[in-house]
Amino acid sequence: MSLAFCGNDNASAYNISAGVLRNVCFVDALNLVPHVFLLFITFPILFIGWGSQSSKVQIHHNTWLHFPGHNLRWILTFTLLFVHVCEIAEGIVSDTQMKSRHLHLFLPAIMGFVAATVSIVYYHNIETSNFPKLLLALFVYWIMAFVTKTIKLVRYCQDGVPFSQLRFCITGIMVILYGLLMAVEINVIRVRRYVFFMNPQKVKPPEDLQDLGVRFLQPFVNLLSKATYWWMNTLIISAHKKPVDLKAIGKLPIAMRALTNYICLKEAYEEQKKKVEDQPNRSPSIWLAMYSAFGRPILLSSTFRYLADLLGFAGPLCISGIVQGFQNTTNNTNNTEKVKDPSNSYLSSEEFLRNVYVLAVLLFLALILQRTFLQASYYVTTETGINLRGALLAMIYNKILRLSTSNLSMGEMTLGQINNLVAIETNQLMWFLFLCPNLWAMPVQIIMGVILLYNLLGVSALVGAAVIVLLAPIQYFIATKLAEAQKSTLDYSTERLKKTNEILKGIKLLKLYAWEHIFCTSVEETRMKELTSLKTFALHTSLSIFMNAAIPIAAVLATFVTYAYTNEKPLQPAQAFASLSLFHILVTPLFLLSTVVRFAVKAIVSVQKLNEFLLSDEIGDDSWRGGDSSVSYESCKKHTGLHTKAINRRQPLRYQLEGYEQPARKQTRPMEIDDVAIKVVTNGYFSWGSGLATLSNINIRIPTGQMTMIVGQVGCGKSSLLLAILGEMQTLEGKVHWSNVNETEPSFEASRSRNRYSVAYAAQKPWLLNATVEENIIFGSPFNKQRYKAVTDACSLQPDIDLLPFGDQTEIGERGINLSGGQRQRICVARALYQNTNIVFLDDPFSALDIHLSDHLMQEGILKFLQEDKRTLVLVTHKLQYLPHADWIIAMKDGMVLREGTLKDIQNKDVELYEHWKTLMNRQDQELEKDMEADQTTLERKTLRRAMYPRESKSQLEDEDEEEEEEEDEDDNMSTVMRLRTKMPWKTCWRYLTSGGFFLLFLMIFSKLLKHSVIVAIDYWLATWTSMDNTNEARNAEDDKTYHVAVFSILSGAGIVLCLITSLTVEWMGLTAAKNLHHNLLNKIILGPIRFFDMTPLGLILNRFSADTNIIDQHIPPTLESLTRSTLLCLSAIGMISYATPWFLVALVPLGIAFYFIQKYFRVASKDLQELDDSTQLPLLCHFSETAEGLTTIRAFGHEARFKQRMLELTDTNNIAYLFLSAANRWLEVRTDYLGACIVLTAAVTSITEGPNSGFVGLGLLYALTITNYLNWVVRNLADLEVQMGAVKKVHSFLNMESENYEGCLDPSQVPKDWPQEGEIKIENLCVRYENNLKPVLKHVKAYIKPGQKVGICGRTGSGKSSLSLAFFRMVDIFDGRIVIDGIDISKLPLHTLRSRLSIILQDPILFSGSIRFNLDPECKCTDDRLWEALEIAQLKNMVKSLPGGLDAMVTEGGENFSVGQRQLFCLARAFVRKSSILIMDEATASIDMATENILQKVVMTAFSDRTVVTIAHRVSHILDANLVLVLSEGFLVECDTASNLLLKEDGLFTTLVKTHK
Repeated sequence: MSLAFCGNDNASAYNISAGVLRNVCFVDALNLVPHVFLLFITFPILFIGWGSQSSKVQIHHNTWLHFPGHNLRWILTFTLLFVHVCEIAEGIVSDTQMKSRHLHLFLPAIMGFVAATVSIVYYHNIETSNFPKLLLALFVYWIMAFVTKTIKLVRYCQDGVPFSQLRFCITGIMVILYGLLMAVEINVIRVRRYVFFMNPQKVKPPEDLQDLGVRFLQPFVNLLSKATYWWMNTLIISAHKKPVDLKAIGKLPIAMRALTNYICLKEAYEEQKKKVEDQPNRSPSIWLAMYSAFGRPILLSSTFRYLADLLGFAGPLCISGIVQGFQNTTNNTNNTEKVKDPSNSYLSSEEFLRNVYVLAVLLFLALILQRTFLQASYYVTTETGINLRGALLAMIYNKILRLSTSNLSMGEMTLGQINNLVAIETNQLMWFLFLCPNLWAMPVQIIMGVILLYNLLGVSALVGAAVIVLLAPIQYFIATKLAEAQKSTLDYSTERLKKTNEILKGIKLLKLYAWEHIFCTSVEETRMKELTSLKTFALHTSLSIFMNAAIPIAAVLATFVTYAYTNEKPLQPAQAFASLSLFHILVTPLFLLSTVVRFAVKAIVSVQKLNEFLLSDEIGDDSWRGGDSSVSYESCKKHTGLHTKAINRRQPLRYQLEGYEQPARKQTRPMEIDDVAIKVVTNGYFSWGSGLATLSNINIRIPTGQMTMIVGQVGCGKSSLLLAILGEMQTLEGKVHWSNVNETEPSFEASRSRNRYSVAYAAQKPWLLNATVEENIIFGSPFNKQRYKAVTDACSLQPDIDLLPFGDQTEIGERGINLSGGQRQRICVARALYQNTNIVFLDDPFSALDIHLSDHLMQEGILKFLQEDKRTLVLVTHKLQYLPHADWIIAMKDGMVLREGTLKDIQNKDVELYEHWKTLMNRQDQELEKDMEADQTTLERKTLRRAMYPRESKSQLEDEDEEEEEEEDEDDNMSTVMRLRTKMPWKTCWRYLTSGGFFLLFLMIFSKLLKHSVIVAIDYWLATWTSMDNTNEARNAEDDKTYHVAVFSILSGAGIVLCLITSLTVEWMGLTAAKNLHHNLLNKIILGPIRFFDMTPLGLILNRFSADTNIIDQHIPPTLESLTRSTLLCLSAIGMISYATPWFLVALVPLGIAFYFIQKYFRVASKDLQELDDSTQLPLLCHFSETAEGLTTIRAFGHEARFKQRMLELTDTNNIAYLFLSAANRWLEVRTDYLGACIVLTAAVTSITEGPNSGFVGLGLLYALTITNYLNWVVRNLADLEVQMGAVKKVHSFLNMESENYEGCLDPSQVPKDWPQEGEIKIENLCVRYENNLKPVLKHVKAYIKPGQKVGICGRTGSGKSSLSLAFFRMVDIFDGRIVIDGIDISKLPLHTLRSRLSIILQDPILFSGSIRFNLDPECKCTDDRLWEALEIAQLKNMVKSLPGGLDAMVTEGGENFSVGQRQLFCLARAFVRKSSILIMDEATASIDMATENILQKVVMTAFSDRTVVTIAHRVSHILDANLVLVLSEGFLVECDTASNLLLKEDGLFTTLVKTHK
């Protein structure tokens, strides 16, 4: 049959006698002209353009911009394409009903489709290169197309074609579309004036795109790329070559930054505040503020959501149509169809929609559109949620910086609450926002679904719907129970973590006292409670999963059984499968509803908490300190000194500016100010917010440029006085007056940058940032090498810095965990000295330093460095020997000022006080001149050195620890790296599955497979049942019906039961695995060698118990369940379709390959982005808690603006990671959804052409539709599981560690009950090392200690003193020689026996949270009298008696509610309670004040007079009266005799040590 444009079966086709335009065929030909014109013009331009452009466009996106009407143009073009598709389809369907081919029916439409596609590609290229002149071609094209289509429409009207004819509708719609596109083009000319105007408008691309750091392009790309996330391809593919890092994801676009959104939300919140100002009992509504700030995007997202939901119903309708059509065609094949007359070749819309292939294509398009809208809705809510979270975090942070200190210390707002606000409440609100559109989309979905069901099945549909609706409240009930279980689990796990944390912090003490098992059991008890609530959690989770799977089965069963018995007509396949599909649609919103409602409730609670927090007390405005402390965010951006600090109320601005501009000119000081920097005038009364004055009747002055010392007993209000001056306390009455000219003569050029009103402040409790040592000292000031060196020398930090692995670039953090108290304190003092401020407040800087360092700090740092700078210094101290240096002294007692004046004044006026001081000073060592030899550094470096000493082994351990990721780095071979990055951790998965036990594993696999087989069987049965009824005779129908219904019911029942069993087994298996893993981990760690704890950062071990255990407990089981479920569903679906139509398998191959690559690329990128999200979240949370802890310091320094800036940066970094993560999820989902749509299309086409009967066509389509829902879950769950398996891997890396050898060769029963009775110690040729691969620290030490002797051990730092004390407890490896105590070689004893019979007092006093009784005697072996006796000996009895509860009074975590001295005395009491005849004191007096130390010495001499006491001294003066002194040097015992004998040796080491006071 030859082809002819107008067909060759109609003679009149070429007849133009009635006029050219009356000929249908000619008009169609005319319609071709514009399309051909466009193709001819644009192709060369595109070719030339692409040749030169493509390389450039890839790299720079800085020329991108959108012309006016950009989105409208894309939407119109897509609509145009859709209409073209309809036109083509209509033409082809009409053509099939002709005798010969009529090309004019569909060729112009095909050309139109091509032209429309070219037009949008062409437009996109012009837009990205910003060259609007070329748009003229499009303008001409739209006019031509509009004209030709209008001619066609007019022709139809003249011919009287009715409106019901499809071709007329299509032409009409096209005229409108071309007209609109023309209008859009005219608008571009109007706005950009690129032609017909004299001055074309120059337009720059958005600011974000000019900044090449912005890599998040979603807001800037065109509509198609927005909808399909095409721009993400580069990132996701590059993730394969190298891991995604922060650089790869760049910065946030301006509109999404926390600052932008903060300003937006803040304004809205302020509006709300204004509204309720006059109603005191109403608080401003955060909800309304959030709505006015972020309402629009939420509405947009909801619109997308509605569209998606409505399109979702296309699935069931199309299935019904296709099955119906298929049935009719098979029935009608016998009747021959009539051929249409060509002159009347018009199709009506109904006929068109009855065509099965048309329906298949429509279903495909509807799916694509539905999924695109759904993902768009998700994306918009995610972006809004992230913006909201950024804004909330900034609001909370701003509030934290203004919180009143009393609020924090009196516990109204604990750090925990603040951390919760940041970590939990903001996220709750964000999640609520994500689920928000569901709230209003769901009711619509449910109502629509029920109406359609009723149309299909009549009344019986309502029965099924009723089943669903009635079971929904149960879902909600389960969901609330789940939330409760989760909460109680959280409470228990917090408690367990607290206990674990205490164990890890005090692990050395626990091991030395052999108490690890007591504490271990206490953790295990809490863990059992946690597991019980986890069991309820698991039970409810599995019930919820079960309900989700069982409800549709139950509903379908109820519906079809009712239908079979109430309707005469048998069930048709079209009805059956459409209604099945509808039930699937209905269940989702009902299942989600419970979640959404739960989140809504949580969000309401979160908003209440937020509101409480935002309305809590703030500190007074310290305008008297000159600088305005609440620096606005605007000034953050350009934070110049002048800008914020120059608002001094008392001095004309001119002066100030002079002061800033001419630093060199000496300022003449106004005379009336008598050199007073700060005055507290008129009786100051200050309180900590309780209304009771902590400080009363304060009248003091602090002289400028001089050193003021504040002295007094513990707890007399010295620190409070400093804080009161800084404005941190509530002023009941009185005023702090800061002198307005605190510029003394500028001694060097830097006084220009002196921050006038900021105070360098070192708090009593050292506060460090999570940053490098250098950053901690500089603290935001410019780096000045000379000054930095002077400061580190003055604080003698250099030797400590040299010990750190990366010098002063070492991260010290997690509250400075890896440094000792003294080192942390010295860094804080160094920070205060380094700052260029006029006033320095040091709060007891010597408390944790030994005498040597104190003197050095006093001489070099304070007397030299500060005094030379003429800075005003206020020093709180206990060290009275420094009083002579003070220019001014304030003595305090019980919150009042006792005396104020110079030392001379006090000597003259208050002789008694002066004498009291003198006796104290004599007790403290007199002024020492000290040699500056390097080896006289302090004891603390020893711990540091010990921790850092074997750096090789440390790094090696950390490497194993941080997973085995290092193995990837060592292979430079790219391919292996990639293989590792794309490989699933199957080995770890297997370890996890087997740790739950093999029986459960087998049960799970078996029940899963069985369940899915049953579910497939149900649907298969339905297909055969509905298809059979059509052909059967009437007489068998009744029996058949009963038989079919019975089998159907039995299968459904079995399916429901199996759903329950599978969901339970998975959760049960997960629980068992979690239980076993945690139990093994805890026991492994508790029994680990002490070396392990020295080398592994505490945070790292804790992480295994917190984050990783949490993942194993709660996250892996549901992920595993979901993964197996979706995978099996997809597999059974593919199996079912292929069974119905084997040809489907051929089409599946390319789709399968595409799917494989999508998941492979996605998993790698997703894992990286997930890690980035996690790793950026931590610094953000840390920054919040750090700020809350160091509030006083930050405010004293006046550094709020800098910290805000940092917080904004951290928030943005975290948000961009999260944004990319969610964009990557969208990328995946769009792709898997489109693949799913292709599967549906192929399934539809193959089953229509090849299908055995209508039942199987319906079945194939139903299953193809489920695949679209589950494909992306398979990939997402795979990716999640891969990340979560990391936790199992990390836990396993600890399980391979060696434990201490607890067994000895002696049985505990062979050791005498009261051993060691005498306390006689023989050390024979002892050699000790920390690990078998390290150098020995003690070499061939021989000594004999008689029972009851008091022995002193001394030596320089690192000489092995502490190692000797650890050797008594076998904490270190004794590889040669032995220690014999009372005739028993300790290496033969079981460790527990040995350690439980000796006592030790450590340098760091450690107390555990619990009662005082528990701290003294955790084993509960002693009577109360014994405990009171011990407390009396330690001189704590009166204090404990005064506490509420006496012995049962609580000790807070780490003993924070007692001073360091008291804690040390408790440790002494603890050692006394254990009636051991040997006591070892390891530098026990290093960190306590003189008075406590004297008590300690006295007690040791009296209460322990009959016991052997070994003292390791950090001040030689303590052991001068010992019976025996051992002097160690570099691991050898060099001298051993009484002190008096040793002092006779002029050149002996001991004599040298005493002389240098070491």
